[in-house]
Amino acid sequence: MLVSKWRTLSLFLYCITIIGLTGCQSNTDYIPVDSRPQPPGIKIDYHIVRPGETLYSIAWLYNMDFRKLAAANFITSPYIIRPKQRLSLKPSKKQLAKASPSASTPPYQAPTKVKPKAINITKKGSDSNKLNDNVLNKYNTKGGVRWRWPTKGPILRKFSLQGDVNKGIDLGGNLGEAVHSAGDGTVVYAGSGLLGYGNLIIIKHNQEFLSAYAHNSNLLIEEGSNVKVGQVIAEIGSSGTDRNKLHFEVRREGKPVNPLYYLPRR
Repeated sequence: MLVSKWRTLSLFLYCITIIGLTGCQSNTDYIPVDSRPQPPGIKIDYHIVRPGETLYSIAWLYNMDFRKLAAANFITSPYIIRPKQRLSLKPSKKQLAKASPSASTPPYQAPTKVKPKAINITKKGSDSNKLNDNVLNKYNTKGGVRWRWPTKGPILRKFSLQGDVNKGIDLGGNLGEAVHSAGDGTVVYAGSGLLGYGNLIIIKHNQEFLSAYAHNSNLLIEEGSNVKVGQVIAEIGSSGTDRNKLHFEVRREGKPVNPLYYLPRR
């Protein structure tokens, strides 16, 4: 009798244990990824160059001025790097001083006027955020760059460095719609190697400003190309994101700034 009671008690405890473990396992399986605690922050001191990367795209990735990244690694213009090369992300004070921008920006030279190509957008009712055709013919000169809107789509998301961070602005558009260069410059990156940006173009306008155009379906220019303000450089798409849109960023000395401060008013 005693043995029988002991077996019954053992079986009961075994069942309780199994149920408890099963419940714990089930809860773990259904915890949303974004609710799990993130690992402690890790300060990265160097970067290993991957195929397709440029010094500019790596500086963009770490919010660095490309000149400071170059100075930290004793790299001079035209800033050639190679795959598997180890780049330091911590320039010394002496290197930082050497890489600091000059007190005066080179004088701005007005480019030859380029007539922007027409963009066909299907009209679906009024939209207060939507730019009209005339805005693509407007320019605003700041920082030695003559800026214009890269596309006329509605503003889906504004610039913010707090809370829901967005280092640029998101503009809506249709698949295949033209993306224009926001200013004169040189293409210093064209590819899909930066996580979250999809097919990306980065344009260097001068020693102070760069701009980026992300999530394109097609890239129509190559690295090293010189482009004029208003020139068609890509087509809107959804690469690296969940809808057709253009993510547009402006960087000043490597730091993201609000593009709306530089673009002409609508």
